[in-house]
Amino acid sequence: MKTRLILFGAGKIGDAIAHLLAATGDYALTVADCDDGRLAAIAARGHEGLRVVRADLGDSAALGAVTAGHDVALSACPFFLTPAIAAAARNAGAHYFDLTEDVESTRIVRQLAEGADTAFVPQCGLAPGYVSIAAHALADRFDRLRMLRLRVGALPRYPSNALKYNLSWSTEGLINEYCNPCEAVVDGRPALLQPMEGLERFALDGVEYEAFNTSGGLGSLAASLAGKVPDLSYKTIRYPGHCELMRVLLHDLRLGQPERRRLLRELLESALPATPQDTVLVFITACGERDGRLEQESHVQKIHARSVHGRHLSAIQLATAAGACAMVDLLREGRLPRRGLVRQEQARLQDFLANRFGSYYAEQEHAQEAACTSPNR
Repeated sequence: MKTRLILFGAGKIGDAIAHLLAATGDYALTVADCDDGRLAAIAARGHEGLRVVRADLGDSAALGAVTAGHDVALSACPFFLTPAIAAAARNAGAHYFDLTEDVESTRIVRQLAEGADTAFVPQCGLAPGYVSIAAHALADRFDRLRMLRLRVGALPRYPSNALKYNLSWSTEGLINEYCNPCEAVVDGRPALLQPMEGLERFALDGVEYEAFNTSGGLGSLAASLAGKVPDLSYKTIRYPGHCELMRVLLHDLRLGQPERRRLLRELLESALPATPQDTVLVFITACGERDGRLEQESHVQKIHARSVHGRHLSAIQLATAAGACAMVDLLREGRLPRRGLVRQEQARLQDFLANRFGSYYAEQEHAQEAACTSPNR
């Protein structure tokens, strides 16, 4: 029997999710959005068993009506719609998944998960998402951890502007992670760090990068590893120079202020083109004791844009959509808890990479012991 799944959001990532899920034939898929153009584009691709429905995603009654009758609800919408969609899923008795990196929205989802008869699986995708699974698996390889650092970035392959960046996903999400406090563990204690701080440089395969604090990438990993790691952090990877210029926009020109973020979004979207030619870089490093020795190990992957089922997907589309679809699939296969809150790191890395969607990560996995210079503290 096909799993009845409703996907909220027909943007870049939602479109990719619909493409991956529809190709399996295992899901009766409904795509809901308020944008007629996006829905028409998805419908025109002629996926068997897929239907589209126009709905006001800001209206709780409309959300409830379209969610009813589905086994799974998956949100690929901006973070500010997350609480309402999660509430509609709970009321409809549907399992819930989302892609949000927003800390406050996820807090509300966790509250809704309490006592629920279905699973609530927030923060799927890449970061948070897959990186939490991979980092947790790497941490398990040590008897005692000293440090666990997660560095992730979606980068244009051919940067051509001063920011050395192209828009590849939600602009609202990008601004949110650049402006909100960042969870970390410092000296064994939970900490909130300032975004755009902690700038570091490193080289990988002969290419120079920078990384700096951004919000949301750790997901629930800090809670899962509480008391087990004294130094845990997440930073976003960019090409050198990006952080300094963004600080000018966010701080000197005060475009990071809540009332001015709409202006920042308009500026970025009018000046920075999107690109289908991108690369996702995952760089996770753990240091600790193993068999009485102090050792360090890194998990490094580069995921590239590619054709999937006859359609080109950018690297960030593929990485994010595959991460979310894999978690939905793992629940369907009985490899995840089916009630209450489910953290990303509760998925076993082996199960994730063996999954038909997670295999897109496995196919492009870089050597575990990469030749690289260690990030500066």
